[in-house]
Amino acid sequence: MGQLNESERYLLEQIRQGSAEGWSQFIDRYQGRLLAFARSRTRRSADAEDLVQDTLISFLRALPGFREESGFETYLFAILRRKIIDTYRGRKVGVCLLQDVLADPGTGDSSVADARFAAPDPTASWYARADEQLEKRKALLTDALREMIDHYKQSGNFRDLQIVEMLYYCQLRNKDIGEIAGVSEKHVAMLKHRTLGRLRARVGVEAPADETWMADDLLSAIWQEQRLSCLKRSTLGAYLLGTLEGDWQTYVAFHLDRLGCAYCGANLDDLKSQNSQGQSALRQRFMESTVGFLSRR
Repeated sequence: MGQLNESERYLLEQIRQGSAEGWSQFIDRYQGRLLAFARSRTRRSADAEDLVQDTLISFLRALPGFREESGFETYLFAILRRKIIDTYRGRKVGVCLLQDVLADPGTGDSSVADARFAAPDPTASWYARADEQLEKRKALLTDALREMIDHYKQSGNFRDLQIVEMLYYCQLRNKDIGEIAGVSEKHVAMLKHRTLGRLRARVGVEAPADETWMADDLLSAIWQEQRLSCLKRSTLGAYLLGTLEGDWQTYVAFHLDRLGCAYCGANLDDLKSQNSQGQSALRQRFMESTVGFLSRR
């Protein structure tokens, strides 16, 4: 879920030029998954629709500061999640089902990462912060985490990937992770130690000796905001069709059903419900309520 791809850059250029057709395509592409995520985190469908509408307006307003360091989907989800947090003050907005079931307020509350590292401006993603040193640190760690996750996937080591996901994406305790993964608590601790060592080796001389440079809540904030292990739409589509290879099918099922990734769950729901009449009506509403902000630009 890294930088913009070629089609996203083309669409961005169309929007920046004030193209209503480009903006219509943008809404068409992203409204379904945003609505599915908002509906999973709010009680009323009307509230979810309002939050998505506000997210689209915030995206347009934030265009001058959009640095193209993240794909549209990740950027939009970050805006939407922040708006849900702001709307429901005091309510935790987890990114995984396991957080709701097993999170410990002392060790597994994702709001810790939100409060300390999320950008104060609800229209900005974490990478837009003014602190250049923190920004540089996050960029280095993001690249290192992506490389580590790719290694797990390419080598087929999905068990360790699941453990690291539960450590940093869900912020679960070692004991809970061990029970879910069927390994000892000691194994989880050893894997965590190896993970930190691998990250330090990847970052190299840029990392100071102080271990707080790679604090758990910072790694979790990066993982959650950048959705480092989230699944591609093509992978979710293949999962729906049952055409993935055995290990991949099992891992995707874990990520969706056991881990309960809210972002990928929203994408899956969107894929299941595309082209419905309701989606078309909402697209028209979103287009009419946001296109004015486009023309002002």
